[in-house]
Amino acid sequence: MKTGKNYKFWFATGSQDLYGDSCLANVAEHSKIIVDQMNKSGMLPFEVVWKPTLITNELIRKTFNEANADEECAGVITWMHTFSPAKSWIIGLQEYRKPLLHLHTQFNQEIPYDSIDMDFMNENQSAHGDREYGHIVSRMGIERKVVVGYWNDKNVIAKIGSWMRTAIGVMESSHIRVCRVADNMRNVAVTDGDKVEAQIKFGWEIDAYPVNEITDYVKEVTPGEVSALLDEYYAQYNMILDGLDAAEFKKHVAVQAGIEIGFEKFLEEKNYQAIVTHFGDLGELQQLPGLAIQRLMSKGYGFGGEGDWKTAAMVRLMKIMAAGVKDAKGTSFMEDYTYNLVPGKEGILQAHMLEVCPSIANGKVSVRVNPLSMGDREAPARLVFTSKTGPGVATSLIDLGNRFRLIINAVDCKEVEKPMPKLPVATAFWTPQPSLQIGAEAWILAGGAHHTAFSYDLSVEQMEDWAAAMNIESVIIDNDTNIRTLKNELRWNSIAYR
Repeated sequence: MKTGKNYKFWFATGSQDLYGDSCLANVAEHSKIIVDQMNKSGMLPFEVVWKPTLITNELIRKTFNEANADEECAGVITWMHTFSPAKSWIIGLQEYRKPLLHLHTQFNQEIPYDSIDMDFMNENQSAHGDREYGHIVSRMGIERKVVVGYWNDKNVIAKIGSWMRTAIGVMESSHIRVCRVADNMRNVAVTDGDKVEAQIKFGWEIDAYPVNEITDYVKEVTPGEVSALLDEYYAQYNMILDGLDAAEFKKHVAVQAGIEIGFEKFLEEKNYQAIVTHFGDLGELQQLPGLAIQRLMSKGYGFGGEGDWKTAAMVRLMKIMAAGVKDAKGTSFMEDYTYNLVPGKEGILQAHMLEVCPSIANGKVSVRVNPLSMGDREAPARLVFTSKTGPGVATSLIDLGNRFRLIINAVDCKEVEKPMPKLPVATAFWTPQPSLQIGAEAWILAGGAHHTAFSYDLSVEQMEDWAAAMNIESVIIDNDTNIRTLKNELRWNSIAYR
């Protein structure tokens, strides 16, 4: 997926000159070894870049401002090898504008019992230095991620790698531009919101276009372009005709090919990374975009149905954060539809009219052409499949009028109990943690939407960290959730985030 940048993370080690040049040489050598070994671990999604030891106000300030100016720097990892006076960090931290991680570690894993002396103690005092540094960051109210543990421990490196993806989400948020084709669905509350405040808070640009302006791009698609893409469809997907004549079926699929090509040209030319459509305003389009939108999502574009620009931006954001995950299982727009309330088999059937990303598909994907009551157009072609199984995270960004809230629900995706041959859409089936009853009640109390941005490849912690970096409220629904505590949390948050 294109982001336009080869992101890196800087590693900044703090110290001072109290213990002489020999100590500082050891500090530099130790931090170089840490950076080298982390990069060699194969566990980090992005490169770590070593920076010279920071020992003065001027150098700290200069380094942080250089990080601000470097477009490839996505964040700074800080570590106090020795004692580092916290006042030295104030101006640099005040001027720093990117994600920050505080690695609380030390070079040696074990105390050298037989040889330890005061020289060793003075040089290796991260337990002291990191607390001094941590105090000033807390006093200044600066959001940062704290990771504690031995630097060469796989769990510690994994936590740093996980945070890196959150940091990329923070950096890329300000580059998300959402194209609204038509407007929000009439009289629907949760999918709308304050677009100006969203640009202030997240950096998102949300622009509206008349549907026929994008339809003009579809009209300009050549028969040769459509034919080439149809060949790709027929090679990649199963075609389920449902009794339709093969030639007639192909005509319907060809319409979606034209929409995909035209929409993508429009989005690339206008530099948009997410799109919303609305079935109530299709202009001169022959079909509601279905297969076309699904394919665009699989290429990394965000999408939201019925004008839901917040979810479209979140889908794009989460796709960026999950890009390059090993054995990725997918990220998609999703909607809650109907429940299974049989004891022991509780869950929510997830789908949408058409637009679910095939990145989450389990096995071969098929194409079907079936009538759709929404949109008053000819039967649209769509990709159909069932989703993969396993843990995932569903998020809902809502506008409460005076603030944004990100609701984050850990979910367990399962196989549907039986086939659904008469349902011609892509589906997923999941049980929200801690249970359907508690999870659904918590979601409703928190004001969660019926649309979600869903991913198998991101964690609750990553999304919570993103919300914290954006200085917005987050509400977590997982196996630790109980309703009494949640209600109190919502009351406290109404004060803390007002």
